[in-house]
Amino acid sequence: MTLPLSLVNTTLDYPDGDGTSTALDDVSLQVGAGSIVALAGPSGSGKSSLLAVAATLIRPTSGLVLLDGVDATALAPRDTAALRREKIGIIFQQPNLLAALTALEQLQIASHLRGLPPKRSRTRALELLDVVGLAGYAHRRPHQLSGGQRQRVNIARALMGSPSVLLVDEPTSALDHERSEAVVRLLVRLTREFGLATVMVTHDLEFIPLTDAVASMRDGRLGPPVPAARP
Repeated sequence: MTLPLSLVNTTLDYPDGDGTSTALDDVSLQVGAGSIVALAGPSGSGKSSLLAVAATLIRPTSGLVLLDGVDATALAPRDTAALRREKIGIIFQQPNLLAALTALEQLQIASHLRGLPPKRSRTRALELLDVVGLAGYAHRRPHQLSGGQRQRVNIARALMGSPSVLLVDEPTSALDHERSEAVVRLLVRLTREFGLATVMVTHDLEFIPLTDAVASMRDGRLGPPVPAARP
């Protein structure tokens, strides 16, 4: 069975003075459809590098990045970008919404870049805003939304391309406890409903039991995912 996301023996080296520094050290990770894996570890352990490599934003020094069985490392840059648009949704730590655009328009501009016709784009955007609990907020701009609502727009925007892989970077870092838990529960629900392979970097260890598994990083090395302890 082909998995949506597989990293196989991936290593990422950076130039560092006269030598190199290893950000990822022979990392392997497999995530199945409908599963959410939490990625934990101290700052500088390689979590962000792993997300960047999985997102095909950075090509690893060695190893494979397989998206639905396609090796992104073997593709030309233009083909890699096309694969990323088709297969991957990315949720950044900060929503980075455009101040002048409504919630609906934030999603529509994302689909415009993918070439989706305007009518289908609007329909898809409204459906996703409903899915994330913002059906009544489509015409509000970012300053009219709470932090949690802005993050929900961010999540909906990442789903506009119907990805099979969802990569999430510290989605609760700017939220209080209640909104943080709500966002994580939403990500878990969407992972199930859309059959996504989700990797979520998080520092909120108390929310890890809501996920399926947790993998810990240290010094560029990734421990094998273990089932998340249920509350």
